[in-house]
Amino acid sequence: MTAESATAPAAAPAARPVPLLVGSALTALEGAAMAAWGVYNLASGFTGADADFGRAELGGAVLLLMGLLPLLAGRALLRGQRWGRSPAVLTNSICLPVAYYMWESGGAMAAVGVAVGLLGLVGIGALLNPRVTAVLYGTPGDGPQ
Repeated sequence: MTAESATAPAAAPAARPVPLLVGSALTALEGAAMAAWGVYNLASGFTGADADFGRAELGGAVLLLMGLLPLLAGRALLRGQRWGRSPAVLTNSICLPVAYYMWESGGAMAAVGVAVGLLGLVGIGALLNPRVTAVLYGTPGDGPQ
């Protein structure tokens, strides 16, 4: 590895297609929402708002840690790193069953469920776009012969 290749950016800003920006932004948004929910659970446990302190703290810590992976995946996608696509697609896929159960509960949660489902579908569609695949993995003829 040479010094020039170590300092070269993974993907130039002009090389980032709009679907890649949309997919990485949605993934980061989902990760931030999950991490914020974890912080809320931690805070509710410490303030006594939740009757079961241990459950609130453990659940909050797990959600906080689970929110970090989509945040890191969104950042990796913006930098043109391939590894970020799999956790990003997984995160957006998890939105679909969450949306279904929100829809089933009815009322205002049904509307939120529709929004969560649409965000998941848009994220999956954006991340699996052929232009995103070409940026992250190259075109089929680019590999070694």
